[in-house]
Amino acid sequence: MTADTNHRHYLMAGFDHRELRVALIGCGGNGAQMLMGLASLDTALRAISSRSLHVTVVDDDIVTEANLGRQPFYRCDLGNSKAHTLTERINLANGLAWHAVHGRAPDAIDVTGADILITCVDTASARRALGAELATSSKAPAYWMDLGNRASDGQVIIGCPASPNRGARHRLPTVLEYFPELADESLPEDHAPSCSVAEALERQSLFVNRIIASHALALLFDLLGRGSIGHAGAFINLGSGRCAPIPLPAAG
Repeated sequence: MTADTNHRHYLMAGFDHRELRVALIGCGGNGAQMLMGLASLDTALRAISSRSLHVTVVDDDIVTEANLGRQPFYRCDLGNSKAHTLTERINLANGLAWHAVHGRAPDAIDVTGADILITCVDTASARRALGAELATSSKAPAYWMDLGNRASDGQVIIGCPASPNRGARHRLPTVLEYFPELADESLPEDHAPSCSVAEALERQSLFVNRIIASHALALLFDLLGRGSIGHAGAFINLGSGRCAPIPLPAAG
């Protein structure tokens, strides 16, 4: 099937001339790469548009030996909060005042206060909990971007949580709508921590998180910096070297 190159999703109204509130849930493999890239995106948006970013990072994990190498932490960070460590480092390097919360979402933060929710979580149950929080709110974020990966493949998808003020014609399905199997609570979840760098590399490729995050950041740059996107995400496979776009819903 030939893609409709003229079919695009345009940035929702209300995003101009202001600071955009971003809630980043997870500061591990994908989340840490996203956080560093969001600092670059903020610099770019300030240069080419009237927009900027204020990011709140939420994670209840601490830096362990297994994180070294695959995640952007160092031996001096061992035992420290991932969210606080990386956020403080980025604030210092870029002159920002982004906020870190050492805790677990949605309990530790009101995600409905964000313009953009970005989830970099390990389990379906975490996505379900956040989805439930959005479903019961009268004011959901305009966009929900989700990143996920396995050993050498993964995906990124951006959607628009349902809202009484958001017409169905302009809404992108969220990750829970694209992948309804995530709602199956009977499926097992593997989120056991790795005990060493070697074990971590057996579970996930060294650069898979950087590649997944790069695709997500490029999508956000097109949406926020250029005003529209031509696809809703992508499936990326490092083993085969293939990237397949996730198409936008058919134009109504």
